[in-house]
Amino acid sequence: MAELATIARPYAEALFKASVSDLASVSVWVEELAAIADNAQLLQFADNPKITAQQVFELIAGVAKSPLNDAAKNFLRTVIENGRLSVLPEIAAQFRALKNAKSGSSDAVVHSAFAIDGAALVDVKASLEKRFGRKLNVTVELQPELIGGIRVVVGDEVLDASVKARLEQMKVALTA
Repeated sequence: MAELATIARPYAEALFKASVSDLASVSVWVEELAAIADNAQLLQFADNPKITAQQVFELIAGVAKSPLNDAAKNFLRTVIENGRLSVLPEIAAQFRALKNAKSGSSDAVVHSAFAIDGAALVDVKASLEKRFGRKLNVTVELQPELIGGIRVVVGDEVLDASVKARLEQMKVALTA
């Protein structure tokens, strides 16, 4: 995937520099466009030689939940015309990383066996921010196979406090 990262980097950096005054709103539409562009059927449609760049643009703009502003339209047209639609999710990831670096925060994914309510999530977030020593943007993903507890991924750091991990540790200890 190093090739995708190399292709995406100039787009993400240019978008970041152009939108440094309004990172929050740009982040919203970049993430939405990345989610749309992650669709395999859309990419197949876009790769069809009979389909024009304008048709691809109109399809994506029509699927977007909210109307795209001029900056979003220009960015999307540039990506489509340069044949980089498949790279859009990586562009969004690199843009998010640049945004996080500027704000001094990190993305954290909390994998949980059960849904976490709002109050509990606030407590978990506060504990994780203290543990990792930085502000975190927390998202929760359900993973029933964890049995219980949580598994937290922040960048390349993993904190596994799940029942599944504890059982694996016990299994290793017992078989050693």
